[in-house]
Amino acid sequence: MNKETFINKLEKALEKLPAEERQDILEDFYEHFHVGMQDGKTETEITSALGSPNQIAKEILATYYLDRVEEKSNVGDVFRAVWAVIGLGFFNLVIVLGPFIGLLGCILGGWMAGIAFIASPLLVLLDFALYPESFQLFDLFFSVALTGLGIFITIGMLFATRFILKGFTRYLSYNAKLVKGGLKHA
Repeated sequence: MNKETFINKLEKALEKLPAEERQDILEDFYEHFHVGMQDGKTETEITSALGSPNQIAKEILATYYLDRVEEKSNVGDVFRAVWAVIGLGFFNLVIVLGPFIGLLGCILGGWMAGIAFIASPLLVLLDFALYPESFQLFDLFFSVALTGLGIFITIGMLFATRFILKGFTRYLSYNAKLVKGGLKHA
């Protein structure tokens, strides 16, 4: 593969990056070719030493999205980081996606329980509006108690969600480094 083919494939694979970021990366690879050719290597030797442009792009995208999650943790960036790390290899489909789905289920379940408990007085009032003969004062008081519990659950889920996202981001970074071969044994 020659330099232009390599650069074109890499640029196409990096389309998801902002233009400025993509341009910086491409300039780095142009520099690789420039230095390699000064050392007497052919374009084919340089491209084979660099590896597959698609694999390079996957590693760059994974690193980019992981950095974005560490800077500002929002749901969209977390999902993009998960998919980017999964894209590094088939091995990650099980190692990353399994824990992600489990943690996502726990987070969603906790939030839904908190919200449902907070909304319980509304459900009691709706029940009273539809079936007034079945109203019991105990139901109303119990729903108010559930509201208090729901507030505590929701506050706890706020902290738990932040903690879990930070921990999972570390896990994704560790996994990406492991797959890319960046971990060194002491």
